[in-house]
Amino acid sequence: MLVIRLFRTGKKKQPSYKVVVTDRNNPPQGGKFVEQVGFYNPITREKTLHSERINYWMGVGAQPSDTVYNILINEGVIKGEKKKIIFKKSKKAVEEPKPAPKVEVKKEEPAAVQEEVKVEEPAAAPEEAPKTE
Repeated sequence: MLVIRLFRTGKKKQPSYKVVVTDRNNPPQGGKFVEQVGFYNPITREKTLHSERINYWMGVGAQPSDTVYNILINEGVIKGEKKKIIFKKSKKAVEEPKPAPKVEVKKEEPAAVQEEVKVEEPAAAPEEAPKTE
């Protein structure tokens, strides 16, 4: 099955894309493509699309990717409503926090009312008078 999608070119942190027609099984980076039908630079927002060739390939049965579909609608090559694109987050980027270990808390029962017991100290011995001899 043929698909119309973006093929990344350019340096690190300076992407530019070719809009290509390729087989769906080919890898998106470095795979072979049948025909280049356009160009897109997201930094300068420059777009060059060959609408005749895109319409030809879509007539033959090529399906545009969601991003290319939205670009084609913006440029007026095809008509319709834009598709909502949802990016899947990788497992490495989003790790679910591990649940904290459950600690069992024992509920204390109300203690029996204890009676206050007063302990009297023994009376101090009277002071002894100094012995005179």
